[in-house]
Amino acid sequence: MSITQQYLLDSHRARVLGAPEPPAPGRHDAALIRELRDYRRFKAVVAGRPTRGRVRYALRRWLRPRTL
Repeated sequence: MSITQQYLLDSHRARVLGAPEPPAPGRHDAALIRELRDYRRFKAVVAGRPTRGRVRYALRRWLRPRTL
């Protein structure tokens, strides 16, 4: 069963029972991404790491040619 089919089934069931309809699939995705980003930044601050540019810095360090 796809997400859309499950949503339609839940919506129908809510209408029959008089309950509020469930939120549409994907409606809260942007908020979830923001919360995950904030959580990762918080964990970085608590651990004493920089909060921005970590991936770019790691890639630059990894891709930079090594000199001996």
